[in-house]
Amino acid sequence: MSTSDLRKLYLDYIEAINARQFHRMAEFAHDTLVFNGEPVSRDDYVATMRQHMDAVDNFVWRLDDLIIEGDRVAARLTDTATPVKQWLGLEPTGRSVTFTEYAFYHFRDGRFGNMWYLLDAQIHPAATDRPRLVLQQYFAS
Repeated sequence: MSTSDLRKLYLDYIEAINARQFHRMAEFAHDTLVFNGEPVSRDDYVATMRQHMDAVDNFVWRLDDLIIEGDRVAARLTDTATPVKQWLGLEPTGRSVTFTEYAFYHFRDGRFGNMWYLLDAQIHPAATDRPRLVLQQYFAS
């Protein structure tokens, strides 16, 4: 795929996630993928995303940087959400949280087959008792 094709595909993926169009994930991810070093099915990946979305309201990914080299994509995103249930150690306070996400993908045949995530949450002290929380393997069950 060309750089512009990968850019469009990744932007479409972020748009689909932000719109909660999980039925579209077959357009972006292989049936089986390696997620943070562990093999998972796309269905399990989607189920985990749904589980997280159930715990937070208005979760939005904003793309800040996108680097494409060959069949690899690196992204830096700003994620914002409001927990409505206990989520990743945060109690629902009605306040939004914002954190930086770093994501890396390896594409083949027009879809990603490998992906790695790291979340670095700079949580405002008013939102939680913890002023700094580092979250790794965000979609790990």
